[in-house]
Amino acid sequence: MAENDVALMAHLMRRAGFGAPYHELEARAAQGYEATVEELLHPERQPDSIDMDVLERYFVEWQGMLAGGPAYWTWRMLNSKRPLEEKIALFWHGILCTGSSKVQHAKQQQLEFDMFRRHGLGSFRDLLLELSRDPAMLFYLDNCMSHKGAINENYGRELLELFSMGVGMDGHANYTEDDVKACARAFTGWTLSTPIPRYPYGVYPARFIYNPHDHDNGEKTFLGETGNWDGEDIIDIL
Repeated sequence: MAENDVALMAHLMRRAGFGAPYHELEARAAQGYEATVEELLHPERQPDSIDMDVLERYFVEWQGMLAGGPAYWTWRMLNSKRPLEEKIALFWHGILCTGSSKVQHAKQQQLEFDMFRRHGLGSFRDLLLELSRDPAMLFYLDNCMSHKGAINENYGRELLELFSMGVGMDGHANYTEDDVKACARAFTGWTLSTPIPRYPYGVYPARFIYNPHDHDNGEKTFLGETGNWDGEDIIDIL
């Protein structure tokens, strides 16, 4: 086996994952570059096998501790048979991010990372929709505090500014303040509820709920489109 084949495979695994031990690089080089790329692009064909027993042995209370979240994800990055899935989850977390300094709920953020794994290689529209329903994000950017008649623009603004449209090549925003306001109104009623037993934002992960009584049903104009838009309509227009 040519050494440059192994070097090429090492480069691929660093870019599409977090590297690999030498024996795995040799096996992948023997398998071939195109076959390896095809395997990486279809993580659903690989077993999602992580040795949870090891984590629980050394981090007895890992689920309930903020430190457990990073430890768990690092373990997955190093041991997953789906390296590109983990790499793309890390990529999206760097852009569509929440922070433990506010969320303070390791399990909730782990569920968010699971969402990135499921949708990170698929449709960006579906990813934004799932992000908008993610309890960690609903709490982190305050959409759970946005109500009909008392709008919180935080999520609507970040959705346009950071997560989707941003600014153009001329340095000007691709949207207006009126678009931000319409976007925020459309996402009213998108909130979260903790399941029984209720420990508000506590040890049990929250779930997304839609409260129609708290939704602003008024007409909205968003990016030149006028209608009785809700959050999913906003994502479709984007």
